[in-house]
Amino acid sequence: MNRPRRLYGIALNFIIFALLAFNASCAHTPPIKSDNSIASLEKVKIGGVDQWLLIRGKDKSNPVLLFVHGGPGSPEMPWAHHFSGGLEDHFVVVNWDQRRSGKSYSGTPKESLKIDQFVSDAHELTRLLLDRFGAEKIFIVGHSWGSVLSVLTVRKYPDLYYAYVGIGQVVDMQQNEAISYRFVLDEAKKRGDRKAIRQLEKIGPPPYDAFRELYIQRKWLLKFGGAFHNEDSYKKYAKIALKQGKEYTPADWVKFLLSNILVAKEMWDELMKINFFEQAPRIEIPVYFLVGRHDYNTPFELVEQYYEMLDAPMGKRLIWFENSAHSPNLEEPEKFADVMINKVLAESYK
Repeated sequence: MNRPRRLYGIALNFIIFALLAFNASCAHTPPIKSDNSIASLEKVKIGGVDQWLLIRGKDKSNPVLLFVHGGPGSPEMPWAHHFSGGLEDHFVVVNWDQRRSGKSYSGTPKESLKIDQFVSDAHELTRLLLDRFGAEKIFIVGHSWGSVLSVLTVRKYPDLYYAYVGIGQVVDMQQNEAISYRFVLDEAKKRGDRKAIRQLEKIGPPPYDAFRELYIQRKWLLKFGGAFHNEDSYKKYAKIALKQGKEYTPADWVKFLLSNILVAKEMWDELMKINFFEQAPRIEIPVYFLVGRHDYNTPFELVEQYYEMLDAPMGKRLIWFENSAHSPNLEEPEKFADVMINKVLAESYK
């Protein structure tokens, strides 16, 4: 949910570098050498439209882990090898490009970009995975916008999931944006950055009349470390995706750019109504919040408040990632894998 205008330039670089790196070759995922492994890049029909899955695991009998990406419209499949490779020995890891996102961009009517439709898609995909792997339940991980989608899904269908893991957890979008704006303006003043102060004071605090005003706030959020803790641009993660993300063709990178630009804009008004203090005060399955200490995209202080008030009869944990902001799975992938294996899996797979 941190998509400033600068992302467009980075995404354009993605496309240029992708054309050079991938030529016209078909997308593929590298094999996993094991007798009962799975390494599959495939298109399935979900909610009446084609959507793409990357499914990888050393043993198909291991529990399924569904990763629900952020945005809306910001797939994380190109980074799957970076943040989920360590999980493939213990899970069947499923990365899903949601409707009108990345590889799944084409063929999706704009009017279907409603939260209820995404919840329906997540439920249908869960059923598909349960049937395919002969499982009773799966694990679900939601990042940023994906945390909205995942919370709403597990609230509605708790019996289908072993546990819920929230990364960059959305709690209350109205407070979310107000705190995030105050952070960047205070940081600009602390640094004496006159350009940032001028731009931020011009747009003022949210809510915004034009989406470009949000892009300006997110630009400075990235610059001041509230999106990535140790990076002030997307260059590092662009290089990782281009090196490892063989599942994307040049055409897919074009779709990636389009979905990043258009989907969040289309859904923003509905997203601003999310308030889990009121809408999700109780979750019936084990809950894990993986929180970046420096996250001001979905501010960590709101996650702390939500954690304290959340009624979670099956247990809850809040786990800090001290060297991360909004994306602990990208910024501290080894710790992310360790938490998923030695806490989430060990405690919830029963």
